[in-house]
Amino acid sequence: MAKQCKLMSEPVNAIDVAIATRERLSQELDEAQIKAHRNLTRYKFNNFGYWAAIWIHLNRVGQFNRPNPFTDYVKLASKKGGQND
Repeated sequence: MAKQCKLMSEPVNAIDVAIATRERLSQELDEAQIKAHRNLTRYKFNNFGYWAAIWIHLNRVGQFNRPNPFTDYVKLASKKGGQND
């Protein structure tokens, strides 16, 4: 007789899963911000843009509503002659 596979041995609490997922998103959000700043200090502008975009995406998906930490850079670039489209 074939054995049956048990996917879950214990019942999973949906609230605990949601809390754990939100916490993981928050940690990834913090990590994306660190990586963006680290790449900017190394003049790796493409990588900075990548991690800044990841930060924006995680902030929206996780509904954290944190203020954008890169806003000052955009304002500075505008003052230096950049154009807003």
